[in-house]
Amino acid sequence: MRLPIRRPDESRESYVGRAYINETVKAMYPDHDRRLEVCLQNACEAGMNPVSEADFMINSIEYGWTEEITAENWIVPSEADYEEGYDEELDEVWDISEAKPGLWENIRKKKEREGKNYKPAKKGDKARPDDDAFKKAQSEEKSGKKVTLNKPFRTPGGPKKMSVYVKNDKGNVVKVNFGDPNMKNKSADPKRKKSFRARHGCDSPGPKWKAKYWSCRAW
Repeated sequence: MRLPIRRPDESRESYVGRAYINETVKAMYPDHDRRLEVCLQNACEAGMNPVSEADFMINSIEYGWTEEITAENWIVPSEADYEEGYDEELDEVWDISEAKPGLWENIRKKKEREGKNYKPAKKGDKARPDDDAFKKAQSEEKSGKKVTLNKPFRTPGGPKKMSVYVKNDKGNVVKVNFGDPNMKNKSADPKRKKSFRARHGCDSPGPKWKAKYWSCRAW
């Protein structure tokens, strides 16, 4: 079995996100850390700048990455998946079918091809919502078009602990993956919080469309 091949016009970030959730890759590498490592290595094989590739791998493991929205990585979280406590200024509802009709059509066709195997949001995981929330989630999944921007949601299936849809500097909506799924947030401990923020330079976390920003926001 081989990993998916990185497309010529595909960014490293999009490739990692696509390869990580590939069912064959998941079967080959059930361990999160090992799977992420292999996907990152494969994403960098075509690179010509070893320093740039090394920085990409380190930052991806430490923080996460930003990727353009595709049919493969499109997720519609249920209300139960959204995390509270992120008091961003804009909680904008974004409809992909209106904003990007061509991409929405690709996603719709992918749903038709895969039928019951298509999983735009998570069902049957351990954190399954209660009946009322699940019915609402089913309704959202049926349309599969709208998500809330600037509001992180849990992603038990990876590729990282959390994801969030935001607008980048060009005004395009992108998907940011962040957080180590194997680590618990210890921000309630003042000493741990101070240490984390100092170690990661959270006084200057960078723009909202980068994973470091959201990792720091979580602390």
